[in-house]
Amino acid sequence: MAKDLIINESIRAREVRLIDAEGNQAGVKSKIEALQMAERANLDLVLVSPNAKPPVAKIMDYGKYRFELQKKDREARKKQKVVNIKEVRLSPGIGENDFNTKLNNARKFLGKGDKVKVSIRFRGRAITHKEVGRKVLEDLAEQTADIATVESHPRMDGRSMFLMLAPKAEKKA
Repeated sequence: MAKDLIINESIRAREVRLIDAEGNQAGVKSKIEALQMAERANLDLVLVSPNAKPPVAKIMDYGKYRFELQKKDREARKKQKVVNIKEVRLSPGIGENDFNTKLNNARKFLGKGDKVKVSIRFRGRAITHKEVGRKVLEDLAEQTADIATVESHPRMDGRSMFLMLAPKAEKKA
């Protein structure tokens, strides 16, 4: 945002609606008069609303303003949470122990706050028994119901069936 602001001599408008350093309206002034007022205050003339009629300019310390914007951006980046999507692959005829291993992996990912994409790849003639794959996916969703919510129900995409699980949001007490 700070990069697209026009300052001092770069302002092309002949006259501007001026806001002084204290934030008070100074009225419509010529560009030269506004620049002189900014120079007297030892500050910059910054065009804050170039599309207005007449454009709005404000007298402020541009360097300090840019620094404050960068500081806000850094704080916002610190607070944002990056959500990763982990994938757990199953097969329609998965054994009980293999299923439990995949279930534990999914629970571990969900515990860390990642989303989990559970997929089943149908090979050969297994595609004719989609209900078997759907049952396996629904079993996994049921087993993780205490820590996860189903974001998208089982659906086919080519020879694969997918299910998305998202961690439940912790309730703040």
